[in-house]
Amino acid sequence: MIKKELFDGVYLIDGRLATINLSKGKKVYGEELIAEGKVEYRLWNPYRSKLSAAILNGLMSFKIHEGSSVLYIGAATGTTSSHVSDIVGDRGRVYCVELSERNMRELIRVCETRKNMLPILADARHTDGYLQDVGMCDCLYQDASAREQAAILKANSSALKKGGYAYFVIKSQSIDISRNPEEVFREELEKLDDTFELIEKVELEPYDKMHLFAALRKL
Repeated sequence: MIKKELFDGVYLIDGRLATINLSKGKKVYGEELIAEGKVEYRLWNPYRSKLSAAILNGLMSFKIHEGSSVLYIGAATGTTSSHVSDIVGDRGRVYCVELSERNMRELIRVCETRKNMLPILADARHTDGYLQDVGMCDCLYQDASAREQAAILKANSSALKKGGYAYFVIKSQSIDISRNPEEVFREELEKLDDTFELIEKVELEPYDKMHLFAALRKL
């Protein structure tokens, strides 16, 4: 086994991304588990996770660490958020906001075996129902299929510490299927100029098309 730690808690094992399984012996989405002594790794599929794809495509500013508190918008059934859970560990927290009741049922099953993942059934456009319980977070991660993607990020940014990082997956087809994706990406980022500094942009092909991954720092 050839292993290299790319970031805190993020490993490259024989050319494949992985995290240390916080819930040993349990899978979330059918991922492969690899044992090395007493440590068990979960392979992190870039075709199933945009954060994994961004890291493999050269993301440099990865600021999620052990002990981090992360507000995750659009957690779906827990694929990427469970890997974030691995990274932040027992001392960290991942607040998982999801709108779909169907997805939430699956997400709750994941959270039952990962005490650092806290499921929140809510519409992220309306933050009054949950932000007061979340408190201030170190990182904000958004992967929401909605038209008002920049507006949702700004609405939730009040829970992000000054200087904290936001990771923003822009889904051009959810905003306007008829427009050029590059134009959509540019306009969504421009809407955030008064709240965030753009640190870097990462294309997600070949893992995902018509999506852009942006790393931002709160002003």
